[in-house]
Amino acid sequence: MADLQPAPAETPGTSLRKGRIGVIGIVFFVIAAAAPLVGMTGAVPVAIVLGNGAGVPGAYLLVGIILLLFSVGYSAMSQHVTNAGAFFAYVGRGLGINVGVGSAFISLMAYLTIQLAIYGFFGAVMGGMMSAQFGIEWAWWVWVLIAWALVLVLSVLSVDVGAKVLGVLLTLELLSLVITAIAVFVKGGPEGINLAASFSPTAVLAGGIGGTAGIALAFAFASFIGFEATAIYGEESREPKKTVPRATYTAIILIGVIFAFVTFAMVTALGSATVVDETLARSTVDDVPLLDPAAVLFSIAGQYVGDWMATVMSWLVLSSLFAGLLAFQNSSARYFFAMGRAGVFSQKLDNTNRFGAPGNGSILVSVITLVVTIIFIARGWDPVLNMFYWFSAVAVIAIVLVEILVSIAVIAYFRRTKEDTRVWHTMLAPILAVIGLVLGLYLLMSRFALFAGTAAEGSDPTTQAWALNPLGWFLVLSPFGIFVIGVIVGSLRRKKENVDAIADLVS
Repeated sequence: MADLQPAPAETPGTSLRKGRIGVIGIVFFVIAAAAPLVGMTGAVPVAIVLGNGAGVPGAYLLVGIILLLFSVGYSAMSQHVTNAGAFFAYVGRGLGINVGVGSAFISLMAYLTIQLAIYGFFGAVMGGMMSAQFGIEWAWWVWVLIAWALVLVLSVLSVDVGAKVLGVLLTLELLSLVITAIAVFVKGGPEGINLAASFSPTAVLAGGIGGTAGIALAFAFASFIGFEATAIYGEESREPKKTVPRATYTAIILIGVIFAFVTFAMVTALGSATVVDETLARSTVDDVPLLDPAAVLFSIAGQYVGDWMATVMSWLVLSSLFAGLLAFQNSSARYFFAMGRAGVFSQKLDNTNRFGAPGNGSILVSVITLVVTIIFIARGWDPVLNMFYWFSAVAVIAIVLVEILVSIAVIAYFRRTKEDTRVWHTMLAPILAVIGLVLGLYLLMSRFALFAGTAAEGSDPTTQAWALNPLGWFLVLSPFGIFVIGVIVGSLRRKKENVDAIADLVS
């Protein structure tokens, strides 16, 4: 890469404000993106019924271990690259400029689609809550537009303001989950506490990787989306070469422990032997199974803590969704900032406002999400069945795909540069991570119809892999198509001034 040109000189208007966020602030953004309460109310009951039942807590723990392996190489790379583009710069350093740009396109796709998915879910849940509690009958998209405006305002302020908002919301959310879980363990469920039923290899792999265990693992992978955003805040953090690794490990461990701990409490409350039947009974409405999965956790909270906790949780789901919106808005804005600075997109994105935040990037993200939302409104598509399921399923595939590229890039980068010769950090852990992530990608793609509701006519996505209709195939392959487009753009833009600076975006 001897022909690389130097990166543009940073100025107060083209650099993110440094030293504004620490480990705890970054962890807040990352765990907020994972939205634990939303996962507990939405994904976990479905994973229990369609997946490995009482073994779901172990599935979350297993996926957490795989992602910890990923974080070993990821954190080693963060010692040498501290850039708002994170994956963008990592892959560019390891696998070349064109592949780096391709990975950036995938990352942007992941963050934009998951944010759109959350907007759809937020609009539906908020609309239902306001109707039930206050008799306000506004369309789902009205609430989306209100949230959209608030997210835009907060995202153009300095990142520490957003972290403080997320900190308050996330603390309340986690407290509600931990209090409920502790109450279950103190009082004990119908069968007592049975660790083996949830964490033994037999329980975790019940039904096989190609069957029910694979479904549970796929849901678990989906629940961790957003943890990799730790490096995005490297430029704005205090002591980035220490802060980013610490935040990464902390975030993965906390997300894994929270999901495993609370899901185990749910299994204990319902009984490991009867957890599937109880989950179905508590979530079935008008003979439609799993129509109201949130009722499972809410009923447990009401039973073991009190009805007041169920009410609190129902409101905290909304704050959890809003926290996720803000977290992914920040992630997308910083990717646009990094790509503008590299010359891949307009260099107008390479500007920060007086708060030291990537204001133009935030505005662009909001414009994109607004346009897509308007399309869904005009087409009359459902905010949950279409907007949430389609986009969330695509986002998870996209982020796992780019994580695989990052792990390969870590191996290539350190083998070439010898800047870090630790075998575990730069070779063994990334290789194991690639194996685990490829397995996760296969599970997510093969069960895509189950996540996105795009099953082929006459097929049963709960028992059949790759049961996709034409729309399903388009969606499941779209991240790969976006990657190819990104590689082509990277190849074309290399000839432009300063584009080769992509590999020089280090602090």
